[in-house]
Amino acid sequence: MSQATLPALVQQALRASQDNDISTALELLTQARREEPDSPWTCFLLAAHLAQAGRYDEAEVEYSNSLLLAPEMTLARYELGTLQFTSGRASAAMLTWQPLLALPDTHYLKLFILGYIALAGDNFVEAHRQFERGIAANSENPPLNGNMRLLIDRIREIPAAQDIPTPTTQEPSEEPGDVATEHFLLSGYGKNLH
Repeated sequence: MSQATLPALVQQALRASQDNDISTALELLTQARREEPDSPWTCFLLAAHLAQAGRYDEAEVEYSNSLLLAPEMTLARYELGTLQFTSGRASAAMLTWQPLLALPDTHYLKLFILGYIALAGDNFVEAHRQFERGIAANSENPPLNGNMRLLIDRIREIPAAQDIPTPTTQEPSEEPGDVATEHFLLSGYGKNLH
């Protein structure tokens, strides 16, 4: 999805977000949500900004709303499950993610979910392996890879996770301009809605 195809209020909100003005972005997205109650993308973007602001309960509602409007929106399903998992509700996350397990075995979202499933069972080596496989498979959404790298670093801090390998090489940096024209929340979602 390109920013140019989004409603004007949503475009303004994304510009505010890029300027780190989350308060203004939230106000604009909330107004856009009232004006376009049937837009799954408005719900999704509002949810992402609410989560960024630490308003997790409200974010969960908006992720759920985006899925009610567009059940095939895999990204909203993945993010909702991730929010549930990181909120200590792994069982709810597994239910949310269940349809995504039908994705191809090489799809990065499925690989990330398999990593979370391993993590829920304290299988840190397998979680690390699946997260790395997901990162390698993900050329659509570089910011998500960055989030997964941060998660891997957090896992390495767990005393029971001493068996996971440490990185031996630095990841190549993103090519300049690859995502610069898109908002980070849309950068990996431009190919299609699901």
